[in-house]
Amino acid sequence: MSIVYSTLNHPLRVPLAAEIHSRPPIRLEAPERITHLAIYAGYDMVAAGDNVALQQRLLASLCMHFGVSSPVGEAKYFFHDFGRFRLKWECHTEFASYTFVSAHKATAPNEALFAQMPLADVPDEWMLSLQGKIMAANHVVLQRATQTAVEAIPHMRGLFEGNAVVGCEASHAAQVWTDFLIHPDGFGRFVVQDDGLYGMQAGRLIQRLLEIETYRMMALLGLPHAQRSNPALNAIEGELARVTATMVEVDHPNSDTSAQEEKNADKEQVLLEKITALAARLERLAVDNNYRFSASQAYFRLVHSRIDELRERRIEGVPTIAEFMDRRLTPAMNTCTAVAHRQEVLAERIANTNSLLRTRVGIVQEQQNSKILESMNARAAQQLRLQQAVEGLSVVAISYYMAGLVSYAGKAAKAAGMDINTDLVTGIAVPVLALMVWLGLRRMHKQVKRK
Repeated sequence: MSIVYSTLNHPLRVPLAAEIHSRPPIRLEAPERITHLAIYAGYDMVAAGDNVALQQRLLASLCMHFGVSSPVGEAKYFFHDFGRFRLKWECHTEFASYTFVSAHKATAPNEALFAQMPLADVPDEWMLSLQGKIMAANHVVLQRATQTAVEAIPHMRGLFEGNAVVGCEASHAAQVWTDFLIHPDGFGRFVVQDDGLYGMQAGRLIQRLLEIETYRMMALLGLPHAQRSNPALNAIEGELARVTATMVEVDHPNSDTSAQEEKNADKEQVLLEKITALAARLERLAVDNNYRFSASQAYFRLVHSRIDELRERRIEGVPTIAEFMDRRLTPAMNTCTAVAHRQEVLAERIANTNSLLRTRVGIVQEQQNSKILESMNARAAQQLRLQQAVEGLSVVAISYYMAGLVSYAGKAAKAAGMDINTDLVTGIAVPVLALMVWLGLRRMHKQVKRK
């Protein structure tokens, strides 16, 4: 049975299946000229979820200039042949890439090799709208190889104005040359010598080179965060050391007076407030840095992945791209990793100090509570003894009132005609009544104690 009803599919089946085909490389055949731009929207736009909308607006304004329909909805890939150039647009999480390609049949001298680039056909108004957003900008020249890689070294050094050249043989059929510098025109430069590339190899090779440069720049966004964080971390560490030293000075010997204990408690309360403030400062710093550091590590891994895909072979006397990145990019990433680790360690130290201080304050409070309970017990014992003393008077008072009642009863009986000596009866009743009252109170105390 064939699946003829779209309702049988999971809603995400088609978009997920198309995802791996959404960013194909451009088919290139030497000679070609390529200009690549990476437009960074900024972390605020990414956090607010507005990166795609901003990038689509920029693309739409470019397409409008040439009378071309721009993609709609949540499209993140666009390719169109504008006649003068071909454009491939890709929208990523934090940035969008514009790859402009044009074919050039005529060869040009070294000084004019990067003069006729496809960006010349892009309107200046659109370029000016990218104010403060260009993260990476590179020109790539794809041409046929006319000499071996070793023979091309002097030529390439002249082409890159005497700068230190980085190069390699890639994909077993091409030479790649660059200096990873921004030239006076504001662009980086790559030269790719086609020495037998076929099919989509040239497009994939240049895509990897451009991704290496773009991801390298995106990875380095974490370095300024690390450099700004070090002084703040130094200040927090210094204050934490002072707080810890103050904790050591504040002790609670058993011979301390209540005034000294109260003074120490006030000091510890101030220390708790300082530690809480340090924890808040560090948490704010971590919130500002964690995303950027994590993103930098992800981009760094992508750089190494793309370098591995180049299948580099060394050209004698010229460092490879992998060697260049190991020397220049890896230390910056190690700095970001070290700062991130330092933040975590400092957070643990603050948490431990806070826990120790709170434990110490808790022990002091328990000691104070114990003293309060002892005082309450002493007062309860005093009240019990006072109550027992009062109970003796209560026996006398109750007996006195009951004897009065017996006297009144005897007088009533005598008035009724009975021959009774009320004084005698009252006198005899007094000890009996006192004994009964005492026994009754004693029994009541035993019942309360048993319960």
